[in-house]
Amino acid sequence: MPRTRPSDAAVEQRRQDILDHVIEHGEARIDDLTARFGVSLMTMHRDLDDLADRRLLRKLRGKVEAYPALTMETASRFTLHSAEKEALAEAAIKHVEPGQTVFVDDSTTLFPLVERLADLDGLTVITNSLRAAKLLGDGVTVVVAGGRYHAEYDSCSGPDVLALLERTRADIAFVSVSAVAVGRLFHPVQDYAELKKAVLRAANRNVLVLDHSKFGRTATFAHGDVGDYDLLITSEATPTEEIEAALNAGTAVETVEHVEEGQPYDS
Repeated sequence: MPRTRPSDAAVEQRRQDILDHVIEHGEARIDDLTARFGVSLMTMHRDLDDLADRRLLRKLRGKVEAYPALTMETASRFTLHSAEKEALAEAAIKHVEPGQTVFVDDSTTLFPLVERLADLDGLTVITNSLRAAKLLGDGVTVVVAGGRYHAEYDSCSGPDVLALLERTRADIAFVSVSAVAVGRLFHPVQDYAELKKAVLRAANRNVLVLDHSKFGRTATFAHGDVGDYDLLITSEATPTEEIEAALNAGTAVETVEHVEEGQPYDS
């Protein structure tokens, strides 16, 4: 009986799982990946070639490596946990009212939220993300916080962004972060760590939106803790100790159902 060819969605999901594994371990032998994922060596090479072509990992002789933290942060945040981010966005949009001024940072966890903001009337959105500004289109008043441009993040940081935040006021701000360890927040780039601290001073209400993969990790620069935020929106898959750290810090917590990649999200 002929073998059924997997769907494009199934192939992409396998590649996402391979990338997750390599990010988690830093590197992996190609033979080990072949055995782990139950595919032929030819299929594994095809998957790894695709991921390498997208600059999501580095393929070497007999093994693959994750890129250094900054590059990998940029790559993985565009491709991983998309279903979970949609669920987080659906929860976050309920906290926005027409006519408000909203800040969103350049975290791609927030892009599904940004797409929903475009459907609300009378919003003014402040952002340092060029991609977010493009997603919002013409239906929303957009204020772009321009400054030092970082191609890796398609966004701006630095003194000019901080100065604009000092001159503006948002009703609500949505921020995500690169890493969280027992309530402590981290980012690999100092400029962005400083930006996230400045946002706290520029908004009446601050909301932290995090998928479960951000927890239990650190990066170079600490920038406060979860207790600085009024609300944490995260997944049921987030470790219990991290939820408790937020509650003990006085932050309200809202969890969404964890949606596995490849499963439909029912909004």
